[in-house]
Amino acid sequence: MRAYVGVTDHEWFSLLRTIPELDEVNFWQPGGNQVFRALKPKELFLFKLKYPINKIVGGGFFASSNILPVSLAWDSFGIKNGANSVLEMRKIIGKLKTKKENFPSDYDIGCILLEQPFFLPENEWIPVPSDWSPSIQQGKGYDLSVDPGLSLWKRLHVSTLLASISQEKEIPLGVQEEQARYGEPTTIMPRLGQGSFRILVTEAYERRCAVTNERTLPALDAAHIKPYIDSGLHVVSNGILLRRDLHALFDKGYVTITPSLKFEVSHRIKEEFENGRDYYRLQGTEIRLPINPVDQPSQEYIKWHNDFRYLD
Repeated sequence: MRAYVGVTDHEWFSLLRTIPELDEVNFWQPGGNQVFRALKPKELFLFKLKYPINKIVGGGFFASSNILPVSLAWDSFGIKNGANSVLEMRKIIGKLKTKKENFPSDYDIGCILLEQPFFLPENEWIPVPSDWSPSIQQGKGYDLSVDPGLSLWKRLHVSTLLASISQEKEIPLGVQEEQARYGEPTTIMPRLGQGSFRILVTEAYERRCAVTNERTLPALDAAHIKPYIDSGLHVVSNGILLRRDLHALFDKGYVTITPSLKFEVSHRIKEEFENGRDYYRLQGTEIRLPINPVDQPSQEYIKWHNDFRYLD
């Protein structure tokens, strides 16, 4: 297992640590031309505050890295971007970008999506590893099975346990403890938050509506096949990218996906609204699927939508 120690802005950290029951954060980078590839999903991303503090103060579990428009990052994560408003976020990014662009433009930024973030109490902040250089601008990766990464793991493990006790609640690290007190760390997949679910579904469908192929990003929504409120999970196989009007109809049961992965429109639209010609034209359309089979709609969730939501 690897970890990445990322140089972290103090204001970003200070705001996010005050949010109760935080399930995800977007660790964004102002440059929008390079995808973060230092970690695999479920590995640790640690927050290291800038000089003069120079301490590791928390972290989260890596889910995905994407290049996204600022607007989509804000719509998906809101204050979990570490800013109080989209205007504030744009101002911060604008100051950090090396290439100055017109302020109103919806420029791209690098987004590192982290699940189950945790923040250590100040008396448990961890010194940087022994090989850390002051010249590091963004961060550095470590193998947690050998030093200096192993020493970092030991310190982090102990500090996190102490933080858990002091807060009288379990910090959901997603780290499975070995029989040996400081065994080689292993992980379980952290739960996705709503924002990460939206981004991962959007990317899995290549930013196109699964029914119409529409590519206008503000007009697209990541829909749950089985809603979260009905015990559906934030997993890509429980999602589908739809045009917003189709998403609304899907949630209300006026349209569905068949087990053969075709779009089906209920007769109830015509009966109730004496309209729907544009939607009936889509009847029988084959759903455009993600390339990765793991991300394709689950038959279990499709059956649930057919049985419990669709207005047949």
